[in-house]
Amino acid sequence: MLVVRPAGPADIDALLDLAFLSGKGFTSLPEDRAVLAERLALSAQSFAREVSPQHAWYTLMLEDTETGVIEGVAGIKGAVGLDRPHFSFRVMTLAQYSSATGTRFDHQALVLVNECTGSSEVGSLFLRPRKRQGGAGSLLARARYALIGANRDLFAATIMAELRGWFDERDESPFWHGIAAKFFRLPFEDADRMITATDGQFILDLAPRHPIYLELVDPAAREAIAKVHRHGARALAMLEDEGFTRSGLIDIFDGGPTVTAPRDQIRTVRNAQTLPAAAGVVEVAADERLHLVAVPGLATFRATLTPARITDDALVVPEATLAALGIRPGDPLIVS
Repeated sequence: MLVVRPAGPADIDALLDLAFLSGKGFTSLPEDRAVLAERLALSAQSFAREVSPQHAWYTLMLEDTETGVIEGVAGIKGAVGLDRPHFSFRVMTLAQYSSATGTRFDHQALVLVNECTGSSEVGSLFLRPRKRQGGAGSLLARARYALIGANRDLFAATIMAELRGWFDERDESPFWHGIAAKFFRLPFEDADRMITATDGQFILDLAPRHPIYLELVDPAAREAIAKVHRHGARALAMLEDEGFTRSGLIDIFDGGPTVTAPRDQIRTVRNAQTLPAAAGVVEVAADERLHLVAVPGLATFRATLTPARITDDALVVPEATLAALGIRPGDPLIVS
């Protein structure tokens, strides 16, 4: 059975393996053992409530309980932009009119902004290729929202997500080469690494301070603006299904889109209910979906997809589900 659980320092080898598999442009999973070890230490502190909610970073692992193999990872940041600015480009329309010539032009432009301060962020969603079918991605993604819904006081009223931008068949970013590299003048890999390995001062030092008119930009870079990586299309669809919408913000390095949603309007959060668990046989029709169930709380959090029957006073699930989640009959369960 696949179960989502809190990550800790013992998961470093599995997390590093996933980081190498994730490939270029997956900024939140750097191929750096020391950085990832710090991430896991912070995750353990976050789940133990040893850091402030704004500075918490919760890392979740998708584990196959039968094999013990870690099949995926996802994360939630308590808040972004507090210790350093969280820069994005906003795609804006600049209108210009001349009465002397009787002409009007609407120019599309990129403007550097810092608008996401204080928002909580879901991200770092990555699965091994063999697990990208059969609902594993949905379980891992929705487990984040179940954790948020069970601990609303720890998260901001707005939840955001940044998606990896478009890379071509040569695994190169047209947006980086056509726009961002002209200001940072670094290899993409170096800039990508510095996002997580430094305080980000280089962005403040080098990022453009004036609007970038898109009429002056290389067409390939222009077409990549707000375009999602081929491996991120499914992630975007799942976010939109939960109620996230495009914000008009894009990543300053690869042009990937930022989507946002009100915390309490996320579908998994909005539809969740808490009931006492009960063990029993649950018949599932061929066209019936599995239910997301989760153990509330923080350090005790677990989530899985399972057959379930909702009654007036209990949530009936198979005995194996209770065992995988580490709970007993009568313990509370979230179902969505």
